[in-house]
Amino acid sequence: METANEHIIRQIIDNWAKAVRAEDIDGVLAHHSNDMLMFDVPEPVQLKGIDAYRSSWVDLFFPCNGNDVDFEITELNITAGNDVAFCTGIVNCSAPENGIKVPIKVRLTIGLKKMDGQWIITHEHHSEAAK
Repeated sequence: METANEHIIRQIIDNWAKAVRAEDIDGVLAHHSNDMLMFDVPEPVQLKGIDAYRSSWVDLFFPCNGNDVDFEITELNITAGNDVAFCTGIVNCSAPENGIKVPIKVRLTIGLKKMDGQWIITHEHHSEAAK
């Protein structure tokens, strides 16, 4: 049975994935801390702060995928305490290769802290699974 904290975090992550598919940058950034840290698949592999995170979506991910963004999270597992949580899952997305969208699987880890009563994403780690 899912706890109240796990339910709230699941909604945050589901809404984040919907925002990615809709190319809604405000939705993508929602629930992220200003000083967040992300380890990503493409260069730069380490992004510090919300501005670098925003740029990775606006300047890299969205333009590469055009108006047809694939981004589905599966196998989402959430472990939540009273003020910290982490999540793991698989993101099924695609990457352009010679003008064709090639499906890829990306491992996802998200770290959250409860701040002022709200769950905030402080860390994301995306890594490409072996082909």
